[in-house]
Amino acid sequence: MRVCNAGQAGEADNTFKRLLKPVALEPLRTGPATGCRPVFDAPPSTNRDSCFPWLDVVVPDVACQSFLATWDIYNHMETKMIMRHALGIAGLVAMTAALAVPLGACGGDDMQKGQASLEVYAELTQSGVAAITQMQNGQLIIGYHPFYLTPTSVQVATLDADRKSSTPYPPAGSGLLQSCRNADGSFLAPINGRYDFCTDWVLGFHADANGILWILDSAKSTDRADPVHPRPAAMHAKYVGWDTKTNKLYKIIDLDAVTNPQSQHNDFAIDLKHGVLIDADEAIGEDSNGVGDTAALVVTDIATGTSRRLLQGDAHVVPNADPIRWVAQAGLSAASWGLRVGVDGITLDQKQEWFYFGPLSGYELYRVRMLDLLDTSLSDAQLSARIEFYANKPYNGGLTIDANDNLYLTEVGHHAIGIIAPDTREFRTYVSDPGMIWPDGVTYIADGFMYTGAAQLIQTAAFQSSATPPGQANNAAPYRIYRFHPEAAGTPGS
Repeated sequence: MRVCNAGQAGEADNTFKRLLKPVALEPLRTGPATGCRPVFDAPPSTNRDSCFPWLDVVVPDVACQSFLATWDIYNHMETKMIMRHALGIAGLVAMTAALAVPLGACGGDDMQKGQASLEVYAELTQSGVAAITQMQNGQLIIGYHPFYLTPTSVQVATLDADRKSSTPYPPAGSGLLQSCRNADGSFLAPINGRYDFCTDWVLGFHADANGILWILDSAKSTDRADPVHPRPAAMHAKYVGWDTKTNKLYKIIDLDAVTNPQSQHNDFAIDLKHGVLIDADEAIGEDSNGVGDTAALVVTDIATGTSRRLLQGDAHVVPNADPIRWVAQAGLSAASWGLRVGVDGITLDQKQEWFYFGPLSGYELYRVRMLDLLDTSLSDAQLSARIEFYANKPYNGGLTIDANDNLYLTEVGHHAIGIIAPDTREFRTYVSDPGMIWPDGVTYIADGFMYTGAAQLIQTAAFQSSATPPGQANNAAPYRIYRFHPEAAGTPGS
């Protein structure tokens, strides 16, 4: 691998059958300006010591992360012409910059971060957004919060270019339906005794480094005892692994053996180093009476599909007795709801050594070593003894981490996202906006921003009818997606 500089001799001949592939972006800084220079790795059939003068290009911050994706598109154009003429690369940079938004993905001391970088990225009409992740080409995938679910709702979608609409994903005709129900609310018939062809109630999803979109279907759109449309016995909680490269089903992992009547599988973390998915079951589902006393962690082996339910009812994962409170906002009075949510926000550091977690209804954030979490010889009591208190926190939903181990938490009652730095381990508000009503998940995307959806849950009828004092639902479009620059880069899609 080498950086091709203008002073080096080049060989721009037609013996190359395709363009060199940029494999990384080298941060550059000239005075106050920042940008990136592509780092190229020649194909095996070429002379790796050959550099081309036209490859010495500085891509401005505005285009850094879009450069790699755009290169793949441009690579299908007139390759020989590009190889022979320096204007080819200039055209690529111009095209990339024209398509890009101010990303600053390569960093730089002068890049705005936190509140100064906060912006409304999208305004949607369907409903509040919960999960956000990305495909390998940078395409955003968004999840509409299941609090708004109807029998015909789109649950998972790609964000359209207008940033006001979305397209169901996986696309129609792909073999995976967005709902397991008919328009009248009745359930579709199972196929071969299973509901692997549809998703029922999706709150969490993430895309891994291999391009697999993992969708966690909690399968709880109705109760088993619903008098009109009872949930079928064949419908199980499951992971759906969807290959975004081939647009085909990769794998179904059934979670019925680690699901109890109170389960509400929420978010999860992907650990490809150890080949597992770690799910937070916040346990406020059917038969819970809104109290997550049976909350647990669920560890699933991706290769074998086997799962273990850990720490059920342990003090580190169950909620405390305080209600969820929110400040006056969006035309609503300050109020509270006695819903007590178990373990919710979870994340894994980039070395995949420490797993961070805590109940939504809790003031403590914990961590445990992945080696301990994966140690099948440990009892729940022994595992619990190895959990470390990490920091105090407010009630939070989403949780993620950057490369410097800064933790980002969505503060659901205060239209804000906070940060806990590793050196102080103290929570402070990082970004906030009056329109950021119940920020749900928070996700790092390869363009250098973290994204969050304002789900507006406290404005819904479910919250307002149960609130003290009670109020009237006033959730309404636009449903916003925000983004901001974190202190450091994170793992894209998580």
